[in-house]
Amino acid sequence: MTTKVRPKPFLVPHFCKGCGRCIDSCNKHCITAGTEIDPLTGLIPVHIDLDTCNGCGLCIDACPEPYGLTPIPEDATPADFELMDPEKLFGKKTNTAPNPVDIPDETIPLPKFEPLVVKGTYASAVGAILAGCRHFFGYPITPSTEGAELMAKLLPKLDGSFLQAVSEVATVNMMYGAGGAGLRAMTFTSSPGFSLMLEGISYMIGSELPGVFVNVMRGGPGLGNIAPEQSDIKLACRGLGHGNTQAIVLAPSTPQEMLDVTMLAFDLSFKYRNPVIILGDGYLGQMTGKVTLPPTMLRPGIPKWAVYGDAMHRANVHTSIYLDENDLENHNLHIIAKYELMAKNEQRADAFFTDDAEVLIVACNTPARMAKGAVEALRKDGIKAGLFRPITLWPFPIEAFRKSITHAKRIVVVEASNGQLEDEVRLALSKAGIHNPPEFEHVRHFGGILPQLDEIVAAVKGNEVAA
Repeated sequence: MTTKVRPKPFLVPHFCKGCGRCIDSCNKHCITAGTEIDPLTGLIPVHIDLDTCNGCGLCIDACPEPYGLTPIPEDATPADFELMDPEKLFGKKTNTAPNPVDIPDETIPLPKFEPLVVKGTYASAVGAILAGCRHFFGYPITPSTEGAELMAKLLPKLDGSFLQAVSEVATVNMMYGAGGAGLRAMTFTSSPGFSLMLEGISYMIGSELPGVFVNVMRGGPGLGNIAPEQSDIKLACRGLGHGNTQAIVLAPSTPQEMLDVTMLAFDLSFKYRNPVIILGDGYLGQMTGKVTLPPTMLRPGIPKWAVYGDAMHRANVHTSIYLDENDLENHNLHIIAKYELMAKNEQRADAFFTDDAEVLIVACNTPARMAKGAVEALRKDGIKAGLFRPITLWPFPIEAFRKSITHAKRIVVVEASNGQLEDEVRLALSKAGIHNPPEFEHVRHFGGILPQLDEIVAAVKGNEVAA
């Protein structure tokens, strides 16, 4: 009669993080904490003495990697294994869980309510709750904190979770975890805090995880002040962390739109498995306005790709790490193709008197409201002015813009930044092959001062007279 020999654990130090779970699992005390740093990882792997090991395998089961400890023949050595994707080295993990399926969202009708009169940040928070968000992570920062405060009051009453993180860096990593579990999560922040989140946002994009980031922009650079500015447009549209990172960027202009685009942001974030950025400005976050609630709200389900912690989703894994160059290139091609779908399908804009506009004003957020008033004033004086308001800053709504400049002789970009919105307009025109656009002019302010109606009118009329 032959006795089956149980394989003893084999330590691949490059995959061991020294967490110590295997130490706790071994009743033979074969495993001890390591003392030497692995030069390839900078971590300290455990030390194994197999003399008294009975091959029970408990340490292998306890290893969370799960490739730090593996049942590999004893005559193998760590030198036999190059630091590479563990799945290629050892094969896919065996899994007995059923194939996951989507648990669909449920639409719930709402009774008819009278309109609310609320701040922009409150409107966004209400929109998030109606969109099924029950998880909020954030760090207080003016002028966005009121949105977090409202979530802190409401979520516990809705069986939700509010967690004030220790920093913006902690916040975005909590967002990563919630998004990985397939949960609808959001945060409110402002310009300096948003910049601290960029590395984590790039991880979420690389791992294809959803999440909604509301950035109520304030004056900069540096700590600047708490007044409104629009100088994060470049950051949101062109600088979401390292790598080929891109996300849909929404720019509301009223409290009503703060609610509407927040609900939209959750839908888009889960549709594309990608973060979505909402850019407001300090006035919009603090501004009070009438907000009408939608007729329905959402009770979210669980997507099949979620790492939800139950048996059905047990085999799911999220990662942005691809050690093989070919694998990483293929992953980049995959997410770039997703960006192309976003650019094709998600362009949004609002046009006001643009059909015959000879002077086309471009503005977003609160400055768009001043610009709309300026268009009305200019029309009364016989000047054919119009307003083009991009709602998606990325992807820029170039197809609608192309139609709006049909009769335009001048483009006047109104913004509270040093040409960041204008740069998006010019880049979109260039990429669309429109190389001889109308002449560009601009009205700009900085440091918390927003362009005003009268100066927009004066700028248009001044050049009108000069022309």
